[in-house]
Amino acid sequence: MSPMETLPIFMKIRHRPCLVIGGGDVASRKVSLLQRAGASITVVAPELHPALRKLSDEGAIHHQAMHFEPECLDEAALVIAATDDEQVNRDVSIAAQARNIPVNVVDAPELCTFIMPSIVDRSPLLIAISSGGAAPVLARMLRTRIETMIPSTYGRLAAFAAGFRDEVKLRFSNGQQRRIFWEEVFQGAIGEQVLSGQEAAASRAMRQVLDGNGELNYGEVYLVGGGPGDPDLLTFRALRLMQQADVCVYDKLVSREVMELVRRDAELIYVGKSRDQHTLPQEDINQLLVRLAKEGKRVLRLKGGDPFIFGRGGEEIETLMDNDIPFQVVPGITAANGVSSYAGIPLTHRDYAQSCLFTTGHLKDGTVNLDWPALVRPKQTVVIYMGLVGLPEICRQMIAHGAPETLPIAIVQQGTTQRQRVVDGTLATLPGLVATAELRAPCLIIVGEVVRLREKLAWFAPSPEVV
Repeated sequence: MSPMETLPIFMKIRHRPCLVIGGGDVASRKVSLLQRAGASITVVAPELHPALRKLSDEGAIHHQAMHFEPECLDEAALVIAATDDEQVNRDVSIAAQARNIPVNVVDAPELCTFIMPSIVDRSPLLIAISSGGAAPVLARMLRTRIETMIPSTYGRLAAFAAGFRDEVKLRFSNGQQRRIFWEEVFQGAIGEQVLSGQEAAASRAMRQVLDGNGELNYGEVYLVGGGPGDPDLLTFRALRLMQQADVCVYDKLVSREVMELVRRDAELIYVGKSRDQHTLPQEDINQLLVRLAKEGKRVLRLKGGDPFIFGRGGEEIETLMDNDIPFQVVPGITAANGVSSYAGIPLTHRDYAQSCLFTTGHLKDGTVNLDWPALVRPKQTVVIYMGLVGLPEICRQMIAHGAPETLPIAIVQQGTTQRQRVVDGTLATLPGLVATAELRAPCLIIVGEVVRLREKLAWFAPSPEVV
């Protein structure tokens, strides 16, 4: 193993005097970082960048309008040289090292006694990445990757743990027992409650565990929106929960690409519905979620699009609440947003539509008895979910209620995926075009003048080899 060039250390500088030499844009960025750490900052420079001038005028930093002199270092706990004069930067480094003051010289690692790392800030949790000055761009790239892997709420989890640290030490005198306990907290239901913003519930559960009246590991349900099909449109939280679930209850609208990201050894339970063909009635699905959670499992309820937009998510969490089952809801990009974007059809446009209306193509009783007067209002876009079968009746009724036969309309099959197909026309022509195209669900219908923009704005080109 090769020796480390530098020793990673986190330094407390809150309220301590820190010195920045230089008043330009680079110095401004360093001052901003020191501010986040709570330092008492003095900037030495004849002139200041406008951002630094504003901070000085507000009293947030001290400004010494002068060129650097070694005496400026008196009482400094840390020094950063950020001028565009190599000789001044070298003089700062020599003077600081002579006084044993930690010094960083921007873009000159040979003059530094400490390196400014790339930082992932999840305070109080901090991650620092450094290449020792050898490849700072690579360090920033790694930081970007880590940023996507660690949710911003991990800071809450660290703060939550700090609040119970003393009590846990009293409960478990053995260090190994404490480690195992905290691992179970962080990886279990209590940790998930903190990460999902349910800190009060997590505190109650933690208190019950420490009092001996509760269990660390208990079942919960993740109601996750899988988006319109493209796995790149999943949220960070959705992907994290998909990777840790014990069982996945999924429906027909979840694309196979998204399903491939579910934890490999999770049990998969299909509960998909087609028109007039339900694998399980909704009430049975609700009870299935309850039963699985009561067995102590982490249950991923994965839905296409967004759970609360024609996804019946509200019905499912009502049942969970009635049975005191912990749950969290992760919104997904709904089909209206994702599919219209990939089809090159903006839902609103100042020249064509100032409002947008979402509706379903068939009601609970299977009819297509919609609010037709609302659907034919001018200057709006209408997005119709689950309307493939009822398309001829939808077009006929819209024309009968005053919409012009020439009103543009498009239907998109499996939008955002490599199997996307778009057929567009008018209220008068689209039913015939769709019959010829032999489209298959899931499909989304978009009605309105914005459809005229598709020819110009279409940007997504699915692979012709994919079927």
